[in-house]
Amino acid sequence: MVLIPLFCSMRAVIQRVNNSTCRVDGTLTGSIKQGLLIFLGVEEQDDQSDINWLAGKIVNMRIFSDKQGLMNKSLLEVNGQILLISQFTLFAKTKKGNRPSFIRAAKQELAKTLYDAMAATLNTLIESQVELGIFGADMKIELENDGPVTIIMDSKDRDNF
Repeated sequence: MVLIPLFCSMRAVIQRVNNSTCRVDGTLTGSIKQGLLIFLGVEEQDDQSDINWLAGKIVNMRIFSDKQGLMNKSLLEVNGQILLISQFTLFAKTKKGNRPSFIRAAKQELAKTLYDAMAATLNTLIESQVELGIFGADMKIELENDGPVTIIMDSKDRDNF
């Protein structure tokens, strides 16, 4: 029997934006207008099932305003775009001391594989190309929040999402 730790999850911080860009060393790597800026963190036990669940929830979540100003439309319904940014710091452990530990974050090779898989899965679900940062790079993110609307999702906590 294989024991999987209870804390295994893929984590996303999702921000509804009017526009967002990512630059690495001054070079633009990704740019979107209306849509979602997604910061994605990966743990060692994550797999394609986490990606499928999270991607499906993200593109179908009704967090965009309808004509009455109510959040009734999904990313798909507003033809929104996605900027996907890898962010291992979403798994910062801050219990001891003042320096965070990132031991829960997946190792670079697996994390990049799953980040790329998330981008590919999202690309199959939306009409526009998913824009990306550069995995592992020092990225500069600019955004104009819309709302602001920020949602945190965790694939291990599916009952609450």
